[in-house]
Amino acid sequence: MLRAHADRTMLVSALRARRLDRTLTSALPTTDPHDEQAVGATGLAAVDARLGGGLPRGQLSEIVGPRSSGRTSLLLQVIAAATARGELVALVDALDMLDVASATAAGIDLSRLLWVRGHVVTSPGLCRDLNGRAMEQAVKALGLVLQAGNFGLVVLDVGDAPQDSLRRLPFTTWLRLQRMVEGSQTIGVLAGDAPMSRSAAGLTLKLQPSSQTPGEHAHFTGRLLDSLQVDTRVARARMQSADNTALPLSIRTACHV
Repeated sequence: MLRAHADRTMLVSALRARRLDRTLTSALPTTDPHDEQAVGATGLAAVDARLGGGLPRGQLSEIVGPRSSGRTSLLLQVIAAATARGELVALVDALDMLDVASATAAGIDLSRLLWVRGHVVTSPGLCRDLNGRAMEQAVKALGLVLQAGNFGLVVLDVGDAPQDSLRRLPFTTWLRLQRMVEGSQTIGVLAGDAPMSRSAAGLTLKLQPSSQTPGEHAHFTGRLLDSLQVDTRVARARMQSADNTALPLSIRTACHV
């Protein structure tokens, strides 16, 4: 028994020496919600309260949900909050889906946004190989941005991309991206229809239209979306239960209605 304990102690020490202690099963250290060096606020008080201050820096987190779930609106708010703090933001837009009018209405400072535009053909069939290459290029662009540094927030948006093209990416792709962001002051975010990958201390925010107010989860003022009621699930590593709650997101986004 003593030998087993000694072997475990040596293994833990070796992992920490190589900065691999995030792989241990022990609890992760808590972060100070008021420490801007540890977290970046989303700008939405209700969301930040659930996240413990915001999205963690030096980690890869996710914002996921189906179309019309509020995923894009929340993502725009996160970007707007980062530019309001004076940070540089890089958005790798795999499908070239960003609407500039909505970004401006959400409060994004476009002068602080690096917009990397991609192109994925959503139709199946003969375009399968093209989609695969487009996703590889988007991931490669994300890697180059992370290597460049100096960005407070880096986002890969693959929302509505064919799931087949995502599944064909090697799992090591996500591990490599996690290692690139760890230890930095950058907030890494993956946005898509379903969970893809997150680092040990990263978060997954799963959104869907609220079931409490069917057909009335969105409120418009003229041509602007003022608020969106969504059911939000926050998943954290090494927690047995997830945090489920309905959050009113006050977001201003240009919409054609």
